[in-house]
Order: sequence, then C-alpha cells, then structure tokens
Amino acid sequence: MKSGRFAFVRTTTFRLALVYSVLFGLFSFLLLSYLFQATVGSLRAEADQRLEAEMGALELAYYTGGMERLEQSLIERALVPGAPFRYQLETPDGERLIGDFPNLPVTPPATVGDVSNVSLTIEIPRPGAEPGLTEAEGRIVRLPNGNVLLVAIETGERGRIVRRITQAVTTAAPIGVLLALIGGIFISRYAARRAEQLTRTTEAVVAGNLYVRAPVQGSGDEFDRLATHLNTMLEKLERLMASSRHTGDSIAHDLRSPLSRLRNRLETALLGEMNTETARETLAHTVEEVDRVLATFNAILRLSRLDAGAEGRLVRFDMREMLLELADLYEPACEDAGLKFESEIGHNLFVLGDRELLAQAISNLLDNAIKYTPENGSISLEAMRTPDEIIIEVSDTGPGISEDMRERAKERFFRLDEARTQSGSGLGLALVDSVADLHKGEIELLWAHEEPEPFGLKTVFSLPRER
Repeated sequence: MKSGRFAFVRTTTFRLALVYSVLFGLFSFLLLSYLFQATVGSLRAEADQRLEAEMGALELAYYTGGMERLEQSLIERALVPGAPFRYQLETPDGERLIGDFPNLPVTPPATVGDVSNVSLTIEIPRPGAEPGLTEAEGRIVRLPNGNVLLVAIETGERGRIVRRITQAVTTAAPIGVLLALIGGIFISRYAARRAEQLTRTTEAVVAGNLYVRAPVQGSGDEFDRLATHLNTMLEKLERLMASSRHTGDSIAHDLRSPLSRLRNRLETALLGEMNTETARETLAHTVEEVDRVLATFNAILRLSRLDAGAEGRLVRFDMREMLLELADLYEPACEDAGLKFESEIGHNLFVLGDRELLAQAISNLLDNAIKYTPENGSISLEAMRTPDEIIIEVSDTGPGISEDMRERAKERFFRLDEARTQSGSGLGLALVDSVADLHKGEIELLWAHEEPEPFGLKTVFSLPRER
C-alpha cells in the first residue's frame, strides 16, 4: 500500500469523515433554517397579535363612544412614552384629524369595515439629528362614517434581529462544516495510522517474520482489541510452527526404535529357521509394534484435526454418567496393576462439549496415572462443580512432574527422561491440552501431595459450566 503525507485521503475513514461533514453541514443548515423560520414567525405573530389588539381596542372605542371617544383614545395612546405604535385618522376627503403622517402612506379600503394589512416605512425622530426611517406593518380600516383609521407598529427591531440571525446562520454553518471536516481529517489520520501499523505487522508476517507483534496502545478501542487478537493469533501460530518443527524431529526420534525393532525382527524371521510357535510369536510382536506405530500416527492426526477445528461436536450434556463409566472401566485396570482406585463424582456436571473427546482426554489422564504410579500406589478421580466451572481432578502417587517441566510436559512428543523406558508416544497430555482449548478450558499440573516432600501428580481439568 502506498504511503505518504496525504495517504489518509484515500482511506475509507477519511471518506466517511467527509460524508459525515457534508451531512453535518446539511443537517446544521436545516436546523438553523428551522430556528430562523421559527424565530421570525414568532416575532411576526407577536406583532400581528399586538396590531390586532390595538386595532380592536380603537374600534371598540369608536363603536362605544363615537368619534369623540376614538380621538381621545388616539391622543392618549400617542402620548405614551416609547410606544411602538403610530396612528393616523383622516376624513373621507383626506384631511388629517390626528396622526403622525403628513399624508396617508397607503390607499385605504373602499368598503366600510374592511381591514387591510399594509407595509410601510415611517420616520423616527432622533434628537439633534435628521429623522431616521424604519420599517412598519399596519392595519387600515374604513369606519362607518367614512373616516379612515391606520394603526402601524414599528418592525425595524424585528428586521435587525432577523438580519443578525441570518448573519449568524451564514457564518456559523460554514464554520461548523469546516470544523467537522478538520475533526474528520484528524480522526481519519489517527485511524489510518493505526491501520497502517496493523498493515505493517501483517506484511511482516507474510514475509515470514512470526515474531513481530502489533503495537497495543492501551486505549481499549477497537484497534487495540484487533491488535490483541492479532497478537494472540500470531503467538498461537508461532507455537504451532515451533510444534510442527519439533514434531518432525520427535516423530523421527520416537518412531525410529519401534521401526528398527520391527525391521530387525522381520529380518531375523526371514533369515532364520522358525517353527510354527516361533513364527506365531514373531508375528504377534510385529503386530504389536505396528499397532503402536499406528496409535502414534492416529494421535498425531487427531491433534492436527483439533488444531484445525475439524473435530468437536459441542452439545450440552451431564459428564457424571460418562465419568462413572470411566471409573467402572478403570477400577479393575488399577486392581490388575496393584493400585488402589477411588472416585468421587458430583452431580449436575453439565458442560457444552464433545462427549467422545472429553472421554478420550480423561482416559489419557487415567492411563498416564496407571503407567507412572508404582505398585501399591493409589489413583483417584474426582469431579465437582463451582459457580462457574466443572473441575475434574486425576491424582496419583507416582513421581509427579517438577514445576519447571510442567509446561513442556504439554508439548507434543515431549517425554521426561524417566518416562523414556515406558511405552507411549508423548502425545497424551498434548491431546488433553488441545481438548481443553477446544472447550475453552484449561489443564493445570500440580503436586498431588506436599508432605513429607512433594510427590505424585494432580491434573486439574477445568471446563466452563453450562447452566
């Protein structure tokens, strides 16, 4: 991907920020337009109401007291300091009786009782200066006696408010859009920088560097979560690659002996003279070696499928029945090996898991316990539930595993030095660990007994509890 000072302009984030800025400007314009119209409408409605009230009061004065009462009311109202109204009363011939205008600035209605709305410009006296002009709106009516009455209200202040609002809208809208665009640019540059860091990490991985890690800034945002998941994936991939390299060496090392024994036995049978009993014994040993090799390859294949997620049909079930069956199966096996077997299986051990895989994992733990526990020792199988987990513990009185070797004991084909003389492939605990990962659980290796000195192995298999 090309990078440069303005590379962020080509990013999806910048385009989204640009679209957001345009939409922000549009919505801001619509909102400000609504506020403008609402404000102007409110001011106009207020002026109309005041005009209607003033005209109504004067008409009432005329109809209740005639021209004398009307003229008196006009004089009183005109003398009110700061009053926004202007008045004009003329005869049908145009003679001014009372008023602020030398001449009527508008044409009166011809029909008696009709009220017309008018817009006009009026003079405002200013001390020590020429009169000023201001806008006004009025109502004009022809009275029954033919006289004409004009009532006007100054709207210059309203016009100034409208102009200020218009100026504010035309100034604020572009500034708002500009600020939104600037903010979008900064956000897109930040997002582009974080995305570029992830891109460089993936490019390094593609180039073969599995040790690189994506930077995590600790902000907890989606980029940090993505980087954390990416690093977890890379760590797992690194372990798998290391395991694959180790697996090849281990397969060659661990299968060399049985294959060599198999070849030597067959070569001896081919070159020597054997009776029926000897041939039968040779073939039996040969089949045993072949079965051991096949078991190793089957374990490798199953581990590979587990790693690829190709195995595992997870259903909700109670492990109690399965564990009781395993206890019944392994109790006689322990007795045959001269070992004491105890089991304590709790109730309601519900998990979301693959019954076959979990049974295979527990069987591997019990097989290892029988294999490494000396005669007259003891093995126990316990299962219990906690508020969040189902815990299965397999304990024995064997030599155990030292703390510094426990993580390595979960590796494929890893075998302790004292276990080299025992049959096996070194895949038992690795399979259990993979099954635990598949079920979002874990296994922990501990000392089974601490006194008088640590001995025995306790394997704690924890699984999420399904309610």
